[in-house]
Amino acid sequence: MPFLGQDWRSPGWSWIKTEDGWKRCESCSQKLERENNHCNISHSIILNSEDGEIFNNEEHEYASKKRKKDHFRNDTNTQSFYREKWIYVHKESTKERHGYCTLGEAFNRLDFSSAIQDIRRFNYVVKLLQLIAKSQLTSLSGVAQKNYFNILDKIVQKVLDDHHNPRLIKDLLQDLSSTLCILIRGVGKSVLVGNINIWICRLETILAWQQQLQDLQMNKQVNNGLTLSDLPLHMLNNILYRFSDGWDIITLGQVTPTLYMLSEDRQLWKKLCQYHFAEKQFCRHLILSEKGHIEWKLMYFALKKHYPAKEQYGDTLHFCRHCSILFWKDYHLALLFKDSGHPCTAADPDSCFTPVSPQHFIDLFKF
Repeated sequence: MPFLGQDWRSPGWSWIKTEDGWKRCESCSQKLERENNHCNISHSIILNSEDGEIFNNEEHEYASKKRKKDHFRNDTNTQSFYREKWIYVHKESTKERHGYCTLGEAFNRLDFSSAIQDIRRFNYVVKLLQLIAKSQLTSLSGVAQKNYFNILDKIVQKVLDDHHNPRLIKDLLQDLSSTLCILIRGVGKSVLVGNINIWICRLETILAWQQQLQDLQMNKQVNNGLTLSDLPLHMLNNILYRFSDGWDIITLGQVTPTLYMLSEDRQLWKKLCQYHFAEKQFCRHLILSEKGHIEWKLMYFALKKHYPAKEQYGDTLHFCRHCSILFWKDYHLALLFKDSGHPCTAADPDSCFTPVSPQHFIDLFKF
């Protein structure tokens, strides 16, 4: 027997079987509406008892509406995180689909909350948040902005707990705070979804996060087993050659004098420059020492200021050109069950998949 809701197009109500029979589940919106009504009743009692002569009915109605609006905006319990592994990216209306997919909708529905727990996807999500902070923050809807800051809160707490990748989060918060300062100063000229006081509170929260990361102390681990310093030189050298970020090499070189000596190897920095940049770019920013040798370490940081470095991620979102679907690919399921990560109808699904960089993710929704 079908159970129909108020709208005949809706999927219907949810029901739970109890000892007394079937009972309909209350949705979150009904609970929130009941809480709001309770708040409004108590609010009206206070107004009528203390300031009844000051507020007339019209002002009371306005205060009630504003109270309900602020409750929906600021109550963190209203956040809804989807756990979908894929979404359909449609850029125009068709007979089957009306409207189009926006950046905010994609950010809401894709499972970024779980992705930050995966070490392969962590850097990818952080870079995406950084690009959104620089240029796309005002294009997000109110719900998308709430989810953005909730995911950012989870990232900061994760870094404070496990002490992994604090430098990436510091750069992200620095870019986000700079963007918010510009937007708040230019309020009225720029488009900010929500009350200006909410954005000021968010900026204060970001500054508090930055202070917490600044005060972060790395505790020395007591380990009686094999440590990094016990490895032979050729293995330590191989580890350094695996790094794709110059700052990671410098940070590791500060651990022991041996690692510092290996991190200053000219051949190491030469390989790093050749990995990220083309030879034509070397000629434009050539830096020579007094003896006439090329300073590859200085050249690397000089080239980073002028050209984007090659991005490298353990795992990324994928886009299926055949189905126009953006999805997370689970490699374990792909190997065990030949699962492509989404309901693909192509004869050879793997040939239709394209890795999506953070910038490509944003470009998908520029239309």
